[in-house]
Amino acid sequence: MSEMAQERTFPLRPLYLQVKESLVRRLVEGAWQPGQLIPSEMELARELGVSQGTVRKALDVLAADNLLIRKQGRGTYVAEPEESRILFNFFRLVPDTGERTFPNSKTVRRTKAAATRVEAAALGVAKGSMIWRIERIRTFGNDPLLVETIALPAARLPGFEAQKDIPNNVYRLYSQGWGITIASAREKLKAVSASAHDAAHLNCLPGTALLEISRVAFDLEHNAVELRISRCLTERAHYLSDLK
Repeated sequence: MSEMAQERTFPLRPLYLQVKESLVRRLVEGAWQPGQLIPSEMELARELGVSQGTVRKALDVLAADNLLIRKQGRGTYVAEPEESRILFNFFRLVPDTGERTFPNSKTVRRTKAAATRVEAAALGVAKGSMIWRIERIRTFGNDPLLVETIALPAARLPGFEAQKDIPNNVYRLYSQGWGITIASAREKLKAVSASAHDAAHLNCLPGTALLEISRVAFDLEHNAVELRISRCLTERAHYLSDLK
């Protein structure tokens, strides 16, 4: 269908958003894999029957959403979860020294259990549905930074029990193991006091002020994939958000 025909059919929806949705569908269906070079703007325009400018605008939006990576002189690639700028888009704690660094992690335990009311509501599953619950300690160097609990719907991750190790970058694990791309997240921040459990893992006193970050991460179709509760020491680190 030509560009003009589509514009007449969908007069209230910008054409570049239709193109964006079409390209996102390819990502969802696995037609384009992480790290893959996608067709040129000209090729996509010819295939979709739209102008090259419309395709460029759609690709710009996908790049701004960190789903595609533009590489000068090399083309446009599907973003990989290990791309540092994507990781930092989802991890906002920064040492007070100002150097951006990604923390290491150590898995404390992994269990399969029935979802609590809070977990079920966040993940969009029925209360009592089976979930995987992962507890990790994350550090900057040798210094503990935060203790976090990740809840994942078991139905989305068949065979997860066979995963021997939980890597530092779990978003890459979701992508490579189950074809799930984390596209967006919603965070809530709250001041809390360290429990005895927190204190034992963070080497602090019970009652120490912590920053609690509650994050729900969503896939390309805006389905909830994980609920992550992080309780963070802020004596030597801060939460950084660049507003635009």
